[in-house]
Amino acid sequence: MTVFRRASPPPPATRTRAVLCIGLALAFASAQAQDAGALQAADPAHAGSAPPPLRLPDPGSADAQAQPADIAAARAIWQRANARVAEFPRGHIDLLRQEAGDTGPAATPGASAPPPLDLAQALRLSLRQRPELFTHADMNPLALAQVRVAYAVHVRELQRTWIDAVTTRQRARLLADMLDATRTGSELGRRMVVAGNWSQARQVREQLLEASAWQAAVAAQGEALAAQEQLAQRLGLWDATDVARLGERLPESLPAPPPTPSPGPGLDAGSIEAAALRSHPSLALERIEAQRQRAALGDDRRAAWQRAVEAALDALPDPGSAPTPPHIGNLSLLRDHTLERAVETDAKLLRLAAERRAMARQAWAHLQVQHAAALHAQNVVGPLQASLAQETLLRYNGMLQSSWELLASARERLASLDAAQQARRGFWLAQADWQALLAGADYAGSATAPSSTGGGSAAPAGH
Repeated sequence: MTVFRRASPPPPATRTRAVLCIGLALAFASAQAQDAGALQAADPAHAGSAPPPLRLPDPGSADAQAQPADIAAARAIWQRANARVAEFPRGHIDLLRQEAGDTGPAATPGASAPPPLDLAQALRLSLRQRPELFTHADMNPLALAQVRVAYAVHVRELQRTWIDAVTTRQRARLLADMLDATRTGSELGRRMVVAGNWSQARQVREQLLEASAWQAAVAAQGEALAAQEQLAQRLGLWDATDVARLGERLPESLPAPPPTPSPGPGLDAGSIEAAALRSHPSLALERIEAQRQRAALGDDRRAAWQRAVEAALDALPDPGSAPTPPHIGNLSLLRDHTLERAVETDAKLLRLAAERRAMARQAWAHLQVQHAAALHAQNVVGPLQASLAQETLLRYNGMLQSSWELLASARERLASLDAAQQARRGFWLAQADWQALLAGADYAGSATAPSSTGGGSAAPAGH
């Protein structure tokens, strides 16, 4: 009879070596796959997949609608149109939706959406192409601080790109809905011209509204595609199919801002400047050097330099005359190299410290302003616009307002949602700038925060 004995487990050292071998093998395989992808991306002979066809909305037409030939024909058309409209509870709007087949989005059984690409996943993907942002065990403190600052800048730029990709995608959807609303009005006006209830001038105004909405929707679609390409570039995606799928993985919208803005764990308004100074990679070294230069210089030489500077400043001509720089003529001071180094080190340190402190105050103030604007758009403007849209719908159902007022209210509601999303985008961009500053990067400034989403074509608000 054969006896099967249970194998004893390997010793801990053997297990550790096995795990390390497996890990190294997986890392090597991942590196090989990445290298192969880089070689394929850079090979002109590797065509890659073709980008999906660009689908733009129908641009419409500038043709004038033909009117009835005589009064009898106009009366017959008018009677048929009114009888058709009377079949629907809300008249023209329901009729046009029924003819367009708008029954709402249909759920696909068994269809599962790809997992959303959040910032953490995007950061991991982007770092695979940035080996210079990894720290090493043998780095000196200055090199380590410089890599950390470069990493903070990379994270900030990735956050901005991800935020823009999400925002432009949502804006494209909102402006596409706005185009549908304007087309409903244009089609309704066309039918009223046919029935003899409208003039050609009023119909042309509706067509102009539709044309403006088409331009805004197409511009928003282009901005969304550009932002998606920028994000794909930072993630190292080069195949057209992978880039197209990237848009499907983006979240539907940006997260809501927190109830109150916070400078960070353990920080308050009084400690933000100190945090910005501590995070700078070379400020501490500059301060030590300034102290060393000051200790090597006598107080009398520094006082003599200060007197020379004050005398040169007092001798400056009037600002309205030809600009002339201040002049120091004491050669004994100018030839003192110890004094020269101490003065230059002090000036450089002061400029750097003043700049960092100003950055901290500016970034924190900008973050608070953007947070207040985002909450106001979300908690005040949004509910007011929703209430107005609901009231307009009730009055329309009670035949107290026209279809045109209902369509204008729908456009205003969509524009309000777009403005709220832009305000939310402004807050998260300011948050990314603030976090990068605390990590040692320079403050990018509020002037560089808006991108194409903030300056895109505005959709028509109404009549």
